[in-house]
Amino acid sequence: MRNITGMLLALTAMAGMALGAGIPSNHVSGQYIEARTADVYTGPCFANGEVGFGGDMAVFGWKVTKGRWQGVPLEGLAVVAAVRGRHTLGDPTKSAYPIQSVLIIDEKARPEQRRALESLARRLGGDLLDNVVRVVYRPIQFDVADGNVHSSKAMLKAGEWARIQTREIREEDHICSNEYIYYGPLTKLSHAMPAVSVTSAYEGEGLGAHWSLSNRRNAFLGTFEIGE
Repeated sequence: MRNITGMLLALTAMAGMALGAGIPSNHVSGQYIEARTADVYTGPCFANGEVGFGGDMAVFGWKVTKGRWQGVPLEGLAVVAAVRGRHTLGDPTKSAYPIQSVLIIDEKARPEQRRALESLARRLGGDLLDNVVRVVYRPIQFDVADGNVHSSKAMLKAGEWARIQTREIREEDHICSNEYIYYGPLTKLSHAMPAVSVTSAYEGEGLGAHWSLSNRRNAFLGTFEIGE
């Protein structure tokens, strides 16, 4: 009787483990970077001068530092999105939709990781990534200085398609003396701070336009976390 009870307990435990293993794990966290074709940390005078004339394009990316998505481990991998709208992104007075987007997925990811990264980006990007016109695979480098999530110095390079390099906002970057975060980040973050892009660019295909800017208050750095 004692042996039968032990066998039943063992079988129950094994069944529970098998059932748990069949449930995809969806919980990831990591680092985020963003740059746009308009200043995000600025005064109303500058923002009013740019609205409708710039800010319709952006590059943003996520690097997973911990977790799994669709049951697939993604630690150390990154995915980048480039978007182009018909108006300034984030302007509350006029919609930027429809928006076209391109996804750049870390080429070192395995096939199942590539699928999971695309799914994760679409989830994090929301309706910004409803119309993905192209998906490409390129080497992605995304580093934050000293691994400090609160550092303003970071670098993203997605092959020859996109790049961002940032630094902290300094006193000399305050031109009007009434600057603030005029546009928030394009995706939901657990922590975010504006930064200056030493350089930022999109030189890939699919959006019908390229851009390159330097020393602009057009960037965000932050962290993200999502789970189900």
